[in-house]
Amino acid sequence: MKTHVEVTSSRRKARLAHFSAPSHIRHRIMSASLSKDLRKKHGIRSVPIRKDDEVVVVRGTSKGQKGKVIQVQRTKYAIHIDKLTKNKANGAPYQVPIHPSNVSIIKLKEGKDRLARIEKVLAGVNARKGKAEKKIRTTAWSVFKD
Repeated sequence: MKTHVEVTSSRRKARLAHFSAPSHIRHRIMSASLSKDLRKKHGIRSVPIRKDDEVVVVRGTSKGQKGKVIQVQRTKYAIHIDKLTKNKANGAPYQVPIHPSNVSIIKLKEGKDRLARIEKVLAGVNARKGKAEKKIRTTAWSVFKD
């Protein structure tokens, strides 16, 4: 049943929005889950994947393979992992594209901007769970109330 007036439930429109999404939206869509120890350390479930993250494939024919992300192709919704290659008919190797939802991040490439983004997301998660630091509001009425 449709719950939100402004969001379509049409499969056609959802697919159109997905495949014609701009780059900044594709960045959010191309998120990968964190490993259990990273999840515990940072307090969030997933982050957008980026070059130089270390990942393990958790679904598909390449399940269990580990490696470093060498390329993120937003246009194709695919990532390339350094140790994950196949050979063409002439023997030349090529990188196997994998969707980020099929991998789990085991080591983040941490930068100032990325850690700041994780903290911002964590603040929102804590606010929804009710664990956020509560600010005490003082209004004019509460001062005169006593």
